[in-house]
Amino acid sequence: MATDKLELFDGHALPGDLAFSAAVKVGDLLFLSGNLGNPPGEVEMVPGGIGAETRQAIGNMRRTLEAHGSGLDRVIKTTVFIVDIDEFADFNAAYVEAFAGHKPTRSTVVVKTLGLGARVEIECIALAG
Repeated sequence: MATDKLELFDGHALPGDLAFSAAVKVGDLLFLSGNLGNPPGEVEMVPGGIGAETRQAIGNMRRTLEAHGSGLDRVIKTTVFIVDIDEFADFNAAYVEAFAGHKPTRSTVVVKTLGLGARVEIECIALAG
């Protein structure tokens, strides 16, 4: 690890000067910060509930991956944070649709709240391009 170059990338879907990187590349791996269901540059979540937020969050994640030579098909692990386990089925349907048959490993954690009133946040690790 000491010989691997650490590359930090901006390009957040959120506006403003944030205290974290959108992505970090170490060796052949790309680590993405959590993505919310907000359109790029906005702080409001898309309307339509957790399904719509999930599709937007994965869209935001896709844009960051592609900007750095990767893609959803190269994701090897996701960590998902949701605020209501009763919404899991709606989240999962949107997630499965977005990944189109690709099945990275996944952990799902139920939390009390998320930033900006989001219903879901998704972070990932992917193979770099």
